[in-house]
Amino acid sequence: MKKNPDISIIVPIYNTGTYIRKCLDSLVSQQKKELEFLLINDGSTDNSEEIIKEYKDKRIKYYKNKNQGIGKTRNFAIEQATGKYIMFVDSDDYIAKDACEKMYDRCEKDDLDVGVCDFYRDFSNGIIIEEKLEDFENTNLKDNPHLLNIINLSPWNKIYKRDLLVNNKIQFIENLKYEDAPFVIEALFKASKIGKINESLNYYSIRNNSETTVRDKKCFDILKVIDMIRNKLKKEEILKRELNILTVRILTNYTIQQRVQKDKQIAIDFINESFQYLKKEVPDYKKNKYYPNRPFLKRTVEKNKTLTILYCKLYWLFKN
Repeated sequence: MKKNPDISIIVPIYNTGTYIRKCLDSLVSQQKKELEFLLINDGSTDNSEEIIKEYKDKRIKYYKNKNQGIGKTRNFAIEQATGKYIMFVDSDDYIAKDACEKMYDRCEKDDLDVGVCDFYRDFSNGIIIEEKLEDFENTNLKDNPHLLNIINLSPWNKIYKRDLLVNNKIQFIENLKYEDAPFVIEALFKASKIGKINESLNYYSIRNNSETTVRDKKCFDILKVIDMIRNKLKKEEILKRELNILTVRILTNYTIQQRVQKDKQIAIDFINESFQYLKKEVPDYKKNKYYPNRPFLKRTVEKNKTLTILYCKLYWLFKN
């Protein structure tokens, strides 16, 4: 009887032919061999498929679907996965050759539902910066609510027990941008034990500019996503403080990043709507614990809608 793999690695693919070889090379060369690679081509129109077919590794399971978006693509892959654990790797990212071995061994040793590791930011100009998350002992979200604000809300750099996802029907949001955060938070919320692997094992590639994610009208999706997260967790009184910090932290980052928005009116509308949301959901947001750690000038601007809009207008003026 054929044994199921230890880890299913899910790779959604959409027009990443320029980078996908580096990703796939990092997967097939893993020191740990008991793996399966679920490569889901989400309607690519470039040479991604040609490159994928160059790889003859029998552990690869290749699926070609029409373009449905990354949320639906990942959900489809979870349904196909047969491993005890699941990992996600974006097709323009890559992982260290011992990533699967170290993540798996730690999960097995400590019976983790979710494991989290540090990672590198790999910029297109060749600079690589290590990102060390705050250390924590094996725990869960109810015992340590601070995890909400020290674990990054991306599905990569993590390993999940498959049963945790399947039994709790944890899925990605479909047809919305920023679909990662609710998935990760629900996995953390349902996990009985979360652990940190104190090594940087994931390379997160940032192409052109990390702020490109807010350069269109889909920036408003973040408000819907935050609302989903708050509705999921707001009944948990123990999480209230960290949930408010998370809300302020995310919206502060996205309002300031509107300086790179393509459409200036969309930027201003988003800033107005974000501050309106903060006033409604976190009425005392100006006293939020997120701000004291920010430099004085930054937090002065970030707390104030008028100053945030002025900051963006000055950025546009001097950039032009």
